[in-house]
Amino acid sequence: MTTYDRPFGRALEDFEIGDVYRHWPGKTITESDDHLFCMITMNHHPLHTNQWFAEHETVHGRNVVVGNLVYSLVLGMSVPDVSGSAIANLEVESLVHRYPTFHGDTIYAETRVLDKAPSSSKPDRGIVTVETKGFNQDGREVCSFRRKVMVWTRDALPVRRRPYGDDIWS
Repeated sequence: MTTYDRPFGRALEDFEIGDVYRHWPGKTITESDDHLFCMITMNHHPLHTNQWFAEHETVHGRNVVVGNLVYSLVLGMSVPDVSGSAIANLEVESLVHRYPTFHGDTIYAETRVLDKAPSSSKPDRGIVTVETKGFNQDGREVCSFRRKVMVWTRDALPVRRRPYGDDIWS
C-alpha cells in the first residue's frame, strides 16, 4: 500500500524562475457570493448590491462584482501551488483590475515565478516573488497582482502532522 500526501505549497528549491502554475479549479461567482462578501466587508455600494441602480445609473448597466472578492478568489486559487506552506506573505507590490467581473462569470488563475532569493539573515528560508493573473471564462484578464512570499527551504519545511495515528487503515 502507498500513502500519498497532497502537496500544498512549495519549498524555496521547488520554485524556478519562469515557471507557470495553472491553478485548478475555477470558480463561478454568483450574485449571492458577491452580496455576502459585500455585507461581510461592509461595502454597501449599490453597484454591487442593487440591480436597479446598476442597470440605470452605471456605465456597465449591470452589477459588477466587488474587486476585493475577485482579488481574494484569485489569491486563494494560488495558495495550494504557491503559499500553502509559506512562513508569511510579505507584500503585495501591485494590484490591477483590468476588466470588470459580473455575476455568473467564472474566474481562473495562473501564477508565474518572477524571482527567488535565499534569505541573507536566516538560512532556513527565502523570498519568492510571483505574479498572479485572474481570467474570466472568455479569457479576459480581470486582475493581476505581484506579491512576495517568505518560504521555507526544503530541509526546514515543517512535517505535516495529523491529530491521529498512521494505523487507521490497519
